[in-house]
Amino acid sequence: MKWLELVQVAGATLVAAVVLVVLYSLGVRLTAIAGDARQKSPGLIRSFAYLCFIACGIAVLFGIYLIVPYFTK
Repeated sequence: MKWLELVQVAGATLVAAVVLVVLYSLGVRLTAIAGDARQKSPGLIRSFAYLCFIACGIAVLFGIYLIVPYFTK
């Protein structure tokens, strides 16, 4: 068995999972902050939240692209 490849896949999976969780959590947090009435520029904060959600969605779609063999042929 090729152990180095196994470690590389496990590491890439761990990094990807952490990045997705951080992006989604940051998007949720920024959405909550933008909803606060005391903020001076909620539109800018909400835009950053939506950018986090979009980046999370792109990462998920890229993962699906890598997994499904139909797309890589």
